Amino acid sequence: MEIPATNASAFEQDVLKASLPVLVDFTAAWCGPCKMIAPIIEELAQEWSGKVKIYKLDVDESPEIPMRYQVMSIPTLILFRAGEPVQRVAGYQPKNRLIAQLLPHFG
Repeated sequence: MEIPATNASAFEQDVLKASLPVLVDFTAAWCGPCKMIAPIIEELAQEWSGKVKIYKLDVDESPEIPMRYQVMSIPTLILFRAGEPVQRVAGYQPKNRLIAQLLPHFG
Protein backbone atom coordinates (compact mmCIF):
# COMPACT_ATOMS: atom_id res chain seq x y z
CA MET A 1 0.00 0.00 0.00
CA GLU A 2 1.56 3.28 -1.12
CA ILE A 3 1.51 5.93 1.61
CA PRO A 4 0.22 9.26 0.26
CA ALA A 5 2.45 12.30 0.68
CA THR A 6 1.47 15.60 2.22
CA ASN A 7 3.35 18.89 2.04
CA ALA A 8 3.28 22.41 3.46
CA SER A 9 0.37 23.55 1.30
CA ALA A 10 -1.80 20.47 2.02
CA PHE A 11 -0.78 19.88 5.66
CA GLU A 12 -3.58 21.84 7.28
CA GLN A 13 -6.28 20.09 5.25
CA ASP A 14 -4.68 16.60 5.32
CA VAL A 15 -3.57 16.57 8.95
CA LEU A 16 -4.82 19.40 11.13
CA LYS A 17 -8.45 19.36 9.95
CA ALA A 18 -8.79 15.57 9.56
CA SER A 19 -11.67 13.86 11.33
CA LEU A 20 -9.58 10.74 12.04
CA PRO A 21 -6.26 10.61 13.90
CA VAL A 22 -3.40 11.21 11.45
CA LEU A 23 0.07 9.66 11.62
CA VAL A 24 2.71 11.70 9.80
CA ASP A 25 5.94 9.96 8.79
CA PHE A 26 8.65 12.63 8.53
CA THR A 27 11.10 11.21 6.02
CA ALA A 28 13.63 11.96 3.27
CA ALA A 29 14.78 10.17 0.14
CA TRP A 30 18.38 9.90 1.43
CA CYS A 31 17.47 8.49 4.87
CA GLY A 32 18.42 4.81 5.38
CA PRO A 33 16.37 4.17 8.55
CA CYS A 34 13.38 5.81 6.80
CA LYS A 35 13.61 3.17 4.06
CA MET A 36 13.77 0.45 6.74
CA ILE A 37 10.63 1.67 8.53
CA ALA A 38 8.62 2.32 5.32
CA PRO A 39 7.35 -1.29 4.89
CA ILE A 40 6.19 -1.31 8.53
CA ILE A 41 4.30 1.96 8.00
CA GLU A 42 2.68 0.46 4.88
CA GLU A 43 1.56 -2.62 6.88
CA LEU A 44 0.11 -0.40 9.61
CA ALA A 45 -1.73 1.67 6.99
CA GLN A 46 -3.49 -1.50 5.81
CA GLU A 47 -4.16 -2.85 9.31
CA TRP A 48 -5.43 0.51 10.62
CA SER A 49 -7.45 1.43 7.53
CA GLY A 50 -10.51 3.41 8.60
CA LYS A 51 -9.04 4.10 12.07
CA VAL A 52 -6.18 6.41 11.20
CA LYS A 53 -4.87 8.26 8.14
CA ILE A 54 -1.17 8.00 7.38
CA TYR A 55 0.87 10.48 5.34
CA LYS A 56 4.55 10.84 4.64
CA LEU A 57 6.16 14.24 4.57
CA ASP A 58 9.53 14.86 2.90
CA VAL A 59 11.49 17.13 5.25
CA ASP A 60 13.55 18.53 2.37
CA GLU A 61 10.49 19.51 0.32
CA SER A 62 8.55 21.09 3.22
CA PRO A 63 11.12 22.13 5.86
CA GLU A 64 8.77 24.54 7.64
CA ILE A 65 6.53 21.70 8.93
CA PRO A 66 9.28 19.69 10.68
CA MET A 67 10.63 22.99 12.09
CA ARG A 68 7.18 23.84 13.50
CA TYR A 69 7.02 20.48 15.31
CA GLN A 70 10.72 20.40 16.31
CA VAL A 71 11.53 17.29 14.29
CA MET A 72 15.29 16.99 14.86
CA SER A 73 15.95 13.56 13.37
CA ILE A 74 14.26 11.26 10.89
CA PRO A 75 12.41 9.05 10.73
CA THR A 76 10.07 10.71 13.20
CA LEU A 77 6.41 9.72 13.41
CA ILE A 78 3.94 12.16 14.95
CA LEU A 79 0.36 11.17 15.66
CA PHE A 80 -2.12 14.06 15.48
CA ARG A 81 -5.63 14.06 16.97
CA ALA A 82 -7.95 17.01 16.36
CA GLY A 83 -5.02 18.97 14.93
CA GLU A 84 -2.77 18.45 17.97
CA PRO A 85 0.34 16.24 18.20
CA VAL A 86 -0.41 13.59 20.85
CA GLN A 87 2.44 11.12 20.37
CA ARG A 88 5.89 11.19 18.81
CA VAL A 89 8.19 8.29 17.94
CA ALA A 90 11.73 9.11 16.78
CA GLY A 91 14.06 6.73 14.98
CA TYR A 92 13.55 3.26 13.64
CA GLN A 93 11.31 1.08 15.81
CA PRO A 94 10.14 -2.50 15.27
CA LYS A 95 6.47 -2.89 14.41
CA ASN A 96 5.36 -4.17 17.84
CA ARG A 97 6.98 -1.15 19.53
CA LEU A 98 5.25 1.26 17.15
CA ILE A 99 1.88 -0.36 17.79
CA ALA A 100 2.41 -0.22 21.57
CA GLN A 101 3.27 3.49 21.43
CA LEU A 102 0.62 4.63 18.94
CA LEU A 103 -2.46 2.45 19.40
CA PRO A 104 -3.48 3.82 22.85
CA HIS A 105 -3.94 7.27 21.27
CA PHE A 106 -6.57 6.18 18.72
CA GLY A 107 -9.19 5.93 21.48
